[in-house]
Amino acid sequence: MELSPLPVMLLLISLIPVVQGQGSPKAVVSIKPDRHVFTGEIVTLRCDVQRAGDTQWTYSWNKDNNKLYSNGNKRKYIDNTMAVLIIKYVRDSDSGTYTCRGHGRDSQSSEISDAVTLTVSVKPKPTVGVNPQSSVYTGDTVTLRCELQRETGWEFQWYKNNQWFQNLNNEQVNTLKVTDNAEEAEYTCQAYGKNYYYFETELSDPVNITVRERPQAVLSISLHSWLTEGDSVTLSCEVTDSSTNWTFSWYTVVPYRDGLTGIYNNRGYIVYVELLSDSSRGSGGKYTLSPAALNHTGVYMCRGERGEPALHTQYSNLQPLWITGESPPVTLIINPSRTQHFTNDSLSLSCEDQSKSTGWTVRRYTHSERVLDCSHWGSVTGSTCNISFLSTSYTGVYWCESESGENSNPVNITMHDGDVILESPVHPVTEGHPLTLRCLYHNPNPSNLRADFYKDGSVLQNQTTGEMIIQTVSKSDEGFYHCEHPERGESLKSWVSVRRAEAPFTVIMLICSVVTASPYLLVTIILLVICYRARDHTDEDRIENAVIEE
Repeated sequence: MELSPLPVMLLLISLIPVVQGQGSPKAVVSIKPDRHVFTGEIVTLRCDVQRAGDTQWTYSWNKDNNKLYSNGNKRKYIDNTMAVLIIKYVRDSDSGTYTCRGHGRDSQSSEISDAVTLTVSVKPKPTVGVNPQSSVYTGDTVTLRCELQRETGWEFQWYKNNQWFQNLNNEQVNTLKVTDNAEEAEYTCQAYGKNYYYFETELSDPVNITVRERPQAVLSISLHSWLTEGDSVTLSCEVTDSSTNWTFSWYTVVPYRDGLTGIYNNRGYIVYVELLSDSSRGSGGKYTLSPAALNHTGVYMCRGERGEPALHTQYSNLQPLWITGESPPVTLIINPSRTQHFTNDSLSLSCEDQSKSTGWTVRRYTHSERVLDCSHWGSVTGSTCNISFLSTSYTGVYWCESESGENSNPVNITMHDGDVILESPVHPVTEGHPLTLRCLYHNPNPSNLRADFYKDGSVLQNQTTGEMIIQTVSKSDEGFYHCEHPERGESLKSWVSVRRAEAPFTVIMLICSVVTASPYLLVTIILLVICYRARDHTDEDRIENAVIEE
């Protein structure tokens, strides 16, 4: 049966999409590391034939529509079976458009790939960003950033004065802690990448960093460090720098707790400081305590700052202030009750509460310049601290402190590894009372207990029987005392505090206070006295006249 022309044409038209859907597979080019590379890098182009099936393919490459071949020095390498084109140490002349095509058996070929453009630029040179760019002082943190046009996939290395300094993996920022004193240093950086066959950029332009010695804050006081409650004292903070416009912050050294700032002191120990809540009182470099109170006992330091961002000085030296009060809420009881002790002896310190406050702790401040609770250096039982074996390192100032910040009177306790110690009162002596000082010896000989006694370095009494008594103490007797034996040596120095005596409250004082308050009352009292005396004279005249008449 013959088919009519129209149905045949319709059948052929319906088969056209099927024929097209079964056409040649498509080749696709991928490129690594990027379509934009730098001279000297290695570039790999790969040809993938989509819908390749089980056909074994070989590949051909074109650049700018010209067929490519592997060259003799193998800078360009074509693997016909592995579908790769490798260009080593690319040059500017390698820039252009690349296409590939797959070739199968039986003369089957893929479609030519879409063109991929490769751009080759001159090897980059990174630059170094520095923050801050202002003056750099010892202890500052300087951030150096190696900046490159293409910032992904790089690793960086740094050079200091042309010597390798530090590598950074997968980062662009190098943070250096400046610790050199006034050293001129030159920094450069270089970028490289493992993904790019260790391609290296050129070295950046050098950046010079000059490090200057950080200004020092120096703390001084207007009086000595041992004060009586009610005294006035001023702390002064000065900066060893000719510049001006410094502002100051004030700190106290405290035992460790979370959130505190730790710094190294001059002795290499970490001490913890706390900013004073009323630090604004320190404006102008002065911090005045007037009147000084028991809770001002502590160790102080200061620091200057100026500019934006702020330049900070070093922390100042530590300055202790020990305040002795008239009636502290708690008393530090020392057993044996003296301020000097021989090494290898034992010692007990207790807080005797007068105000029913809670949480009393024995604290000390020693040559290490740290404030530490008893738990760090003794055995704690309630509010008592026991030391079983004394050494010279225990020499320091001891006091009791409550959770609410109340203090006892501080006591300077010294441990001596010599043969002579001074026995002096632990707590202040009241004016008008006697003061007894004794020289104590290891293995004392009753026939040889003589000693010289000194106050503030001057001799008070020579060659006594080892004891000196001041019958009536006055405020002028306050100071540092020690004793000396002509053969066994001398004791350490101990501070003796003198408490002012309370003035007696008499009738005359009462009258004076009342009279001062009321001048009218004074006039009234005077008139009453005059009238009383006039009446007495009248009575005497009457008696005298009566006697005469008799």
